[in-house]
Amino acid sequence: MVLFYLAPLFVMLSTSFKSLDEIRTGNLLSLPGVLRFEAWQAAWSSACTGMECTGMAPYFSNSLKMMVPAVLISTLVGAFNGYILSMWRFKGADTFFLLLLIGTFLPFQVIILPMAQVLSMLEIENSTARLVLVHVIYGLQFTTLFFRNYYVTVPSELVKAARIDGAGFFRIFFKILLPISIPTIMVCLIWQTTQIWNDFLFGVIFSSGDGQPITVALNNLVNTSTGVKQYNVDMAAAIIAALPTLIVYAIGGKYFVRGLTAGAVKG
Repeated sequence: MVLFYLAPLFVMLSTSFKSLDEIRTGNLLSLPGVLRFEAWQAAWSSACTGMECTGMAPYFSNSLKMMVPAVLISTLVGAFNGYILSMWRFKGADTFFLLLLIGTFLPFQVIILPMAQVLSMLEIENSTARLVLVHVIYGLQFTTLFFRNYYVTVPSELVKAARIDGAGFFRIFFKILLPISIPTIMVCLIWQTTQIWNDFLFGVIFSSGDGQPITVALNNLVNTSTGVKQYNVDMAAAIIAALPTLIVYAIGGKYFVRGLTAGAVKG
């Protein structure tokens, strides 16, 4: 099973280090005779993504500027929502949580039109700001669900004792619950980073020109039909686009399942 997933990555890596002549005449699974980095340089700084030949670098920066605030905001607000739903229950909380669960099953396509109307009313012109807002709104249902399921496992006596000691609403959240939420925070960070960085649909609809994310730029690069098809550049660009999520999973993957199961059973 591991080889099944590693084989495409191996092919992409080996192809990205080959010359075009070696790709045409060689075996797909063969190693490059000589390591060539020209394709990586072209993919990063000079490959054509439509009419512009600036490579993936500016679009990588766009995705980074979009992803970081969207991940942090959706995680923090989701933690706050989960705290309210589990520790400060209000009238209609169960109905709200049911609607939240339904929202997690809504596909991207369902919210495109209402989201476009909201963005039009808010008159947000900057592509990056639009994408940050879109991803925060769409991601809140998942982060809220993760934190709510985790906080219901926290003994209520802990919060009651804090109230008796004089701790208020925000102090309980920031001083007691948030510090013990590291597993769920890691889950949200990994989940949101992957969802936002790999998103194509929102990026192609709610952004334009120089403000597009890296997934849109990769699609434009691969589908550019001008000149000779440079498969080595395409493969290098694809790896560049996938690299951040690969790093996130390599570093924090062990926390993902641990964080998901932390709120699975009330203890």
